[in-house]
Amino acid sequence: MNGGAPSSPPRVTVAIPVYDEEATVARVVARVLEGGIADEVLVVDDGSLDGTAAAVEGVRDPRVRLLRHPRNRGKGAALRTAIAAATGEVLVVQDADLEYDPADYPALLDPILEGRADAVFGSRFLGGPHRVLLFWHYAGNRFLTLLSNMITNLNLTDMETGAKAFRMETLRKVTLRQDRFGFEPEVTAKMARAGARIWEVSVSYAGRTYAEGKKITWVDALEVPWVLLRARFWDPL
Repeated sequence: MNGGAPSSPPRVTVAIPVYDEEATVARVVARVLEGGIADEVLVVDDGSLDGTAAAVEGVRDPRVRLLRHPRNRGKGAALRTAIAAATGEVLVVQDADLEYDPADYPALLDPILEGRADAVFGSRFLGGPHRVLLFWHYAGNRFLTLLSNMITNLNLTDMETGAKAFRMETLRKVTLRQDRFGFEPEVTAKMARAGARIWEVSVSYAGRTYAEGKKITWVDALEVPWVLLRARFWDPL
């Protein structure tokens, strides 16, 4: 038996990139805090033009830090800011609109905490509960995941998922450059290049319609093949 003191669990940072989410951001942060898993919550206000920053400042909890961009730069840029500022050993990405449920954090974190994974993707397509929405959005996601798998030689079911967790030691070994939604294919390709142990778990999904504030568009989808190819073969790791 090892007579030493048990090691403490790693600190968990939750990164929340946010742009014009005044209506939901305080609820999202509250849900994250209620779970009791986050040691640090970094909300990156990516140049919001509404009351997003004030809503975050209204959350009185020492675990919450508000980081601000003077202008809108995109999800990838916001996550780079969070990665640079994070003090945790594990980073969880949380969208600000509650499409993804913080109640799924234990499933996302278990493979990392058990020492089996460096990155965990929360899949919307492994049988978890989900809101029934747009067929072509679903088909587009599946096509982009197939393309990603062909380029990276992975067998993911949901590359574009917004629910991801990373060991910070592994994440900081790669250089991320994409400012917008290209973060998802870029981090996937670079994790594959870095030899990261990648796991996938089922998560629930309550997707929004564009009328409800969904921001990713077909223009972002068109960039994915080029982002994947650059990140897999040409960009410095």
